Amino acid sequence: MGVENGSSPSPADDAAAAVTVTGARTVAPAKNRCTLATFDLPYITFYYNQKLLLYRAAPDVVPFPDAVARMTAALADALRVFYPLTGRIRQQDGDGALAVEGDEGAEVFEAEALGVAVDDLAGGDCSDEAEKVMQCLVPYTGVMNLEGLRRPLLAVQFTKLKDGLAVGCAFNHAVLDGTSTWHFMSSWAELCRGAPLSVQPIHDRSLARSVRVRLELPASAEAHEKTDPNGPKKALVARVFSFPAPTVARIKAAANAALPPGVAAAQPFSTFQALGAHIWRAVSRARGLGPADITAFAVFADCRARLDPPLPPAYFGNLIQAVFTGVPAGMLLGGPPELAAGLLQKAIGEHDAAAVARRLEEYEAAPKLFHYSDAGPNCVAVGSSPRFKVYDVDFGFGRPERVRSGGNNKFDGMVYLYPCRGGDGGIDVELALQPEPMQRLEKDDDFFLRQAAA
Repeated sequence: MGVENGSSPSPADDAAAAVTVTGARTVAPAKNRCTLATFDLPYITFYYNQKLLLYRAAPDVVPFPDAVARMTAALADALRVFYPLTGRIRQQDGDGALAVEGDEGAEVFEAEALGVAVDDLAGGDCSDEAEKVMQCLVPYTGVMNLEGLRRPLLAVQFTKLKDGLAVGCAFNHAVLDGTSTWHFMSSWAELCRGAPLSVQPIHDRSLARSVRVRLELPASAEAHEKTDPNGPKKALVARVFSFPAPTVARIKAAANAALPPGVAAAQPFSTFQALGAHIWRAVSRARGLGPADITAFAVFADCRARLDPPLPPAYFGNLIQAVFTGVPAGMLLGGPPELAAGLLQKAIGEHDAAAVARRLEEYEAAPKLFHYSDAGPNCVAVGSSPRFKVYDVDFGFGRPERVRSGGNNKFDGMVYLYPCRGGDGGIDVELALQPEPMQRLEKDDDFFLRQAAA
């Protein structure tokens, strides 16, 4: 007999008798699954990446409940598009590869700090007490990415301030890098403003790497940290140093001053290379390194354009690798600024598609669970980028007054670079150091170019 269409007889009954239904079933969309690529796996024992955005919004103009309701609705819409952030990390049966599965969703918190004003946190001279408050405005402090097997991969905290709103986000770093983080944030803000998405994410991670890697995961974050050969982490302090555009220009000019004029082979140093070299030298001075002490510089370089074929910025996931260079401190500090900038330029320039592939193959042959201390005792490492348009994240009530990182993933010498809010080429340098070197750095006239400005 044919398919049952209803009880009313029809002229087609005789014809339907000639058709026999041999089976029936219900078809539903496949559950979301995103297998993590080799680029993602090194970050499973890092910590959730935390970002904090501070907005000024008068309560009588933008009521906190209204703002939260609007942003939460837009968050739900954004997560339908950026669906890997809604799942949990699962280790696959058989080959042990890690994948994101499911749609359990993100975690959202609401809080209030009615005695705290935006200027208390966004001002140029942020007190130690204000730093402590800011760390309470972002969720998942001290939560390792490994916890993504049990916890949401995204957590958001909306905090009502005296005269504004703080938006603190924690992203599982095993799922996405900085480029993808700010792609998501910009898209979320677009949807909140009622605008269409300007750039759709690309979720096919096999475009970057299709090799499936088995990881032997530790039982817990605590179990992994106990295996760190360098022992417990040392106490750190974090500071933000704002370099106005004219100061950045002087640092870049100083690095490029010794380049031979008219020589085509002499590639000028970029702003990042010049500023990175300037920070590296200043931190090495502040640490009081001996001439023979080896100091390293690492940059977490975006590899999207380095692949062959390259991938667009819309690729959603991790596509970064740490690029290292090192030198004795005596050579670094005894030489001119262009020596350090040249080391960075050479290391970054040589990290081409072949170098990226070699690094992936090395990891796949011997997967490793990393500790911060693997970077070395005298390392300066740079994450984030002043190219990220962090101050364009407007949910409909203006641009943020300040963008900061949370306390996670800050080890001795870790640097986050952000554009200054004015958008004129100034750069905010967020730096974590041990207390004594930080005190020396804050008194270093050469670091701030105070003598040059006098």
